[in-house]
Amino acid sequence: MKRWFRRRVDAAYERLLSREIAGAPTHVAVIQDGNRRYARQHGGDPHEGHRAGAETTERVLEWCQDIGVEELTLYTFSTENFNRPEDQREALYELLCEKLTEFADADRVHDNEVCIQAIGEIDLLPEHVRDAVAYAERRTQEYDQFVLNIALAYGGRSRLLEAARGVARDVDADEIDPDKIDVETIEQRLYDQPVRDVDLIIRPGGEERTSNFLPWHANGNEAAVFFCTPYWPEFSKADFLRGIRTYEHRKESWRRTRARRAIALLGAVSEPELTDAQAIVNRFRDSLPVGERPADIDRETAAVTDSGENTTSDDGLDSSSRVAD
Repeated sequence: MKRWFRRRVDAAYERLLSREIAGAPTHVAVIQDGNRRYARQHGGDPHEGHRAGAETTERVLEWCQDIGVEELTLYTFSTENFNRPEDQREALYELLCEKLTEFADADRVHDNEVCIQAIGEIDLLPEHVRDAVAYAERRTQEYDQFVLNIALAYGGRSRLLEAARGVARDVDADEIDPDKIDVETIEQRLYDQPVRDVDLIIRPGGEERTSNFLPWHANGNEAAVFFCTPYWPEFSKADFLRGIRTYEHRKESWRRTRARRAIALLGAVSEPELTDAQAIVNRFRDSLPVGERPADIDRETAAVTDSGENTTSDDGLDSSSRVAD
């Protein structure tokens, strides 16, 4: 009876969270933590924990597609994992091969046009794992409705280091003008396929750190981060929806901060800057509590903004302000 009641409460909580969510992040990244601790807690070996975690991964993929997420990156095998005992590494390799092949052949992957791609130092992995990666990528390379990135032999700093070395070599060979190095120059060298900026990082398992995960795409975009205590195999849809809610709150907080800064600037800037500040206030004033909202400001400024002089991103945020903030 107690278990039945708990399921009813959990289902009601999921419905409540679903109603509170107004939109979805474009790119979610997940650190799948706690598999081994889950196994120890249940008297099993590490391999059983990783297998249970793989089942959670499949559910999360479905949840992302249900709410409109377009890209999911899974931190599956870090460079530190090479230091684990050989039997644990081999068990992980076998599970990776099994799941990559299973995903590549799954009807739901092809029905939803999921493109599977691996990121990381793939060449460091055993040949049979590299073959499974190649198979999954080949089977799904024509799809573009949803992107599933599998981070294997991955280390964020090492990827940035390799990208920097590549740029330095090209500069030394006079193939790149140093003055023309920009964000795109680095991003082209990070991964074989483009990866979107990360909007939300989720980490279960009780740890509150991002562990060198996608530093360029997450930190540069000021991604929201959601930490929770359940181990990865226990991660539920309610936990997932709480993570999405964290992203929405982070986004709304960003809007309020921009509006408050713009109001503070109005009385202390020069005429050209005043126009920009007025435009920001007009755009974000509805994000402020009612008591903080100023009277409408210079409708001509708002009209200029709406006509396209200030470029906005898909979520309505000023792209130049995003970089400066």
